[in-house]
Amino acid sequence: MEPGADVRQSLKDGDLAKALEQAKTLVRKDPASAKPRILLFQLFAICGDWDRSLNQLAVAGDMTAETALMVGTYREALPCEPLRARIFAGRETPIVLGKPENWIALLIEALRLDGLGKTEEAAALRVKALDEAPATAGTIDGTPFSWIADGDQRLGPVLEAVVKDRYCWIPLHRIRSIDVEPPTDLRDLVWTAVTLTLANGGEIVALVPTRYPGSAESADPLLRLARRTDWVETPGGLYTGLGQRMLATDAGEHALMDVRRIDLAIDLAIGLDAGGPATAEDGGDAMAEDHHG
Repeated sequence: MEPGADVRQSLKDGDLAKALEQAKTLVRKDPASAKPRILLFQLFAICGDWDRSLNQLAVAGDMTAETALMVGTYREALPCEPLRARIFAGRETPIVLGKPENWIALLIEALRLDGLGKTEEAAALRVKALDEAPATAGTIDGTPFSWIADGDQRLGPVLEAVVKDRYCWIPLHRIRSIDVEPPTDLRDLVWTAVTLTLANGGEIVALVPTRYPGSAESADPLLRLARRTDWVETPGGLYTGLGQRMLATDAGEHALMDVRRIDLAIDLAIGLDAGGPATAEDGGDAMAEDHHG
């Protein structure tokens, strides 16, 4: 049996705990091999054990140069996950690509209020934010829509993305197209690789978190493995997601890992106005230039 086959069978069965123990055994049996450590890095990431995931990734990177590109990509992505959790807990604010807009500021303030337990006030801000947010038409894998948003009401028409070593929010009306890489390995259950073409024509290679915040801590392995999406109603009437990210349009819902391409009919007068992040000094256009291809 190929090393790791039993791990993959356990994952197929939905037994994440067993898969993790089997992967640890593989590392103990062959500690000088990078392959079992790459497997373990991915499983730790699925479980939300970011520090141990990063450690296994770093050790694997020291063992062979063949993994340098992959190691570099995820070494930068892993530290963004604790920051992401703090942002959704209302303790920090995200970098936002483009000049500040009131509706995005309201979404961020709503997270802060949620963190303080002021759920009714947060819900009122989200209603106002989503009313103010521009609707963007387009197509998703060829199917037309009049508007698109994340299924999670904390985000609305905003895309979460990790660009190199920075976690950021990107308003959908600042994006011309999103090309989504098909899932090929376990790490794709945590981060989905995309290429974003911005309003100004610049391209960004980014990682979109495949799962909603808190999914890694769920007791349900199917949510942790991004095989399902659950919607949880919270005080204030807010619906938040667990498990795989869903994109909502007026034509239906789409699981992120099933999507291959989104084209957006953006208003260039608005979309090109991407002069700088709302919570950082370095500009949004610079972000695009730094990470072409």
